[in-house]
Amino acid sequence: MKTLLLVLSVVGVCLARPQGGKDATIVRYESENGGAIDGYKFGFETSDGTKRDEEGTLKDLGGTEGPAIVIKGSFTWTDPESGQTFTINFVADENGYQPEGAHLPK
Repeated sequence: MKTLLLVLSVVGVCLARPQGGKDATIVRYESENGGAIDGYKFGFETSDGTKRDEEGTLKDLGGTEGPAIVIKGSFTWTDPESGQTFTINFVADENGYQPEGAHLPK
């Protein structure tokens, strides 16, 4: 679980870096917090086309482990050099971090 949070934090920091020397402004921001009991949901979009949406919900794994958080989401960004847009959809659950994207190897 700690590794998952670390990976997601690193991804977030990478997405937050300046793009092409220009400042992006936030054009959409949404955040819902179920009191950290039911889960959470957030999303944002910036003027440079960067987007992120994520939702975390509790899942009962049964046994002695108890519930765990399952995270589903996506993030999109545009490469400033090529102008190509990339999107990654992901699930992070008891099976680990599972990203999918047209540009990722299968």
